[in-house]
Amino acid sequence: MTFTGKDLNLLVALRALLEEANVTRAGERISMGQSSMSSALSRLRLQFNDELLVRVGRDYELTPLARLLLPQLQLTLPLIENALMSQEAFDPATSTRHYRLLMSDYAAIELRPRLSQAMNEAPHIRIDILPLPAEPTDAGRDLVNNDFVVIVPGIGVEGDRAHLFVDHYVCMVDKNNPALEKGKLSWDAFKALPHAVVDFGQAHLTPADRKLGEMGFSRKAHVKTTSFMPMASIIEGTNLVGIVPSRLTERMSKSTNTIGVEAPFGHIEIFENLWWHPSHNSDPSHVWLRKILAGENSAAL
Repeated sequence: MTFTGKDLNLLVALRALLEEANVTRAGERISMGQSSMSSALSRLRLQFNDELLVRVGRDYELTPLARLLLPQLQLTLPLIENALMSQEAFDPATSTRHYRLLMSDYAAIELRPRLSQAMNEAPHIRIDILPLPAEPTDAGRDLVNNDFVVIVPGIGVEGDRAHLFVDHYVCMVDKNNPALEKGKLSWDAFKALPHAVVDFGQAHLTPADRKLGEMGFSRKAHVKTTSFMPMASIIEGTNLVGIVPSRLTERMSKSTNTIGVEAPFGHIEIFENLWWHPSHNSDPSHVWLRKILAGENSAAL
């Protein structure tokens, strides 16, 4: 089976169709109308003599042949694209590449110096920083559809990765919280206090909540937010307690009456990693940004 001439463009459509398992989403991803994408799917079915996508209820599922084709496309298409662009080397100064990064606001703040370096070296690129999905998704598809995901291990993401930084959790409280004794918070006091909880959704159980669950304690949220950023403003002037990364607590304590105290449930480290799909490894523009984000030739965090 061969692809020649402009039929080679069908491979791009095929990859999008198989990764999205949805005609509409695949068309949106490669800027192709639904009718054009449906036509492409029909041509691909004839080319491979296989349905490729079969409808099950409202969704599509990949046929056995399609499941075999997908990893080959993910590895081969970037190589073809690079070969076609081999005469024009990647130059950050003139690149207009559009990158998509999934990460929490906390990770974005910590990576700010490296993101700034990237923008200074490549002033014409575009970087979209998108929130982590709240509901469980296909982690493999997240890695393919986005350039990078910044997240801790143990969330179900599998791909190539690089270590970014280590932090640990502390308890954020108002400096005048009556539960503090000589600047410390006991386990009993922690359990009794009202809690401000950052909830990233079902897909992201934090290492701290995982540890609390092992200890038989589940926090009842008196105040719930989906971001670490408002925590200091929420906790200031109240008896609330929150679990916040130490680095972020130090930043917030400079402008509020909050402090971070040692967590009474133990020292729990946060290992933030940079994840990407192996199919990106042959993309020089991707490798360039990866090296900056991973701390190669950039300031330490």
